[in-house]
Amino acid sequence: MTAISECRQGSSARVEGQESIAEAPDLGSDEDKESDLPSVKPSRYFDALEGAELEELKDHEVLILPKGELWPFLLRFPLNCFGVCLGLGSQAILWKNLHLSPELEFLHIPKEINIFLWSIALLALLVISMTYLLKVLFYFEAVRREYFHPVRVNFFFAPWIAGMFLAIGVPPSIAQSVHPAVFCCFMTPIFILELKLYGQWLSGGKRRLSKVANPSTHLSIVGNFVGSLLAAIVKWNEPAIFFWSVGLAHYIVLFVTLYQRLPTNEKLPKDLHPVFFLFVAAPSTASVAWLYITGDFDYISRIVFSIALFLYTSLVVRINFFRGIRFTLSWWAYTFPMTGAAIASIEYSHAASSWITKILAIVLSSVSSATVFTLFITTLLHTFVWKTLFQNDSVIAINARGVKNSPLRSSRNMQLLDGELFTLENEPLHRIVLHHLTHLLSKDGKTSSTQKQLHVHHSGQESISTPERSFHSFVDDSQKLDPIAAV
Repeated sequence: MTAISECRQGSSARVEGQESIAEAPDLGSDEDKESDLPSVKPSRYFDALEGAELEELKDHEVLILPKGELWPFLLRFPLNCFGVCLGLGSQAILWKNLHLSPELEFLHIPKEINIFLWSIALLALLVISMTYLLKVLFYFEAVRREYFHPVRVNFFFAPWIAGMFLAIGVPPSIAQSVHPAVFCCFMTPIFILELKLYGQWLSGGKRRLSKVANPSTHLSIVGNFVGSLLAAIVKWNEPAIFFWSVGLAHYIVLFVTLYQRLPTNEKLPKDLHPVFFLFVAAPSTASVAWLYITGDFDYISRIVFSIALFLYTSLVVRINFFRGIRFTLSWWAYTFPMTGAAIASIEYSHAASSWITKILAIVLSSVSSATVFTLFITTLLHTFVWKTLFQNDSVIAINARGVKNSPLRSSRNMQLLDGELFTLENEPLHRIVLHHLTHLLSKDGKTSSTQKQLHVHHSGQESISTPERSFHSFVDDSQKLDPIAAV
């Protein structure tokens, strides 16, 4: 019997035997008391995890899910899978522009490439969206923890941005124009997320920008410029200007915050990582969006494109710093900034036609396409050949209260009884010893009335806190609810 099955049985036994027991008092902060579910502070993610994407568990931390086995597939399916859709969708736009560009007509780019990439991007978006929707339905608490993660929260913008990429890059043989309803469908969720996220930046608190800013935060900015571009395509210039302005204002604030690294910032890795290519995404997309708003690649478009080009170059010349970095799905989100720079260079070659600008457009397009192709092959190998792509996701299983390893806590939990899981977290030493003694004195190894009392404080309340019990709820039914069984 696996640890997850044992966790399920143990939790069910406690619920059946202790339905009348009152809930334990919440010992957390005021922010934790806002909900019965564990509201993990941003600082906890920085304390428990490391790496540019805050996905690697530190040695001194413990998880509240079994670490020695694979969890159900949906629990291992991260939100940053939508980065695949961003990379493929932006490539569809790139090859559409290469096919339609008069300055690059000598390349004789066939339209079938755009159709093929667009179809692949659409299929990827549908499959990933349906899979993540199952995760939302069956393991909502895991999704909630991804929302509180300082890096993962920005990937909630990714599916809507990917949808707008498909609308912008739709092949002319499929649709000659885009209906304004498409813009409303994809931009409304982004606007709602921005009101929540930007409001936290503005009002301060534990999730103020200086506390949680990281390169992935650019994803929350790029949505404004992509939406502005789509609004200009459907001839809604006023909304296009509105979202372009909002994006510009917050991009400047984010850019300065990340450049300064204020003393209030949480520590980020010193080594460079592909995540830093997201610096290029916003100015590249902004230059193309302004072109469609005004109808001309004027000085504003050229200024922001120049910023993107400089940032791109400053990262490329430090390519040695990117060696030896473990492949993750988040790398896909870092391909579309390169593609965005290539698309902007194509428009720039049209505005300032010369052999230099044409070479620049060809080089940037070739680099971005080669990168996406390489990542596509690598992803397939990790998924179907090496089967190492979907590993246990530590992000959703860190302890909200920061319980760390010690001689008595060498494991996250201790299997003492058949079908019962005893949690060491928040338990005083004398209660742990008493639990051991009671188990040794039991004749059949099953739960007795005395053992049941070990899970209850002297006040008649459960020793396992409400957040801990709530998080285990989505594990209890993992075997029967997860349509894709753990391998």
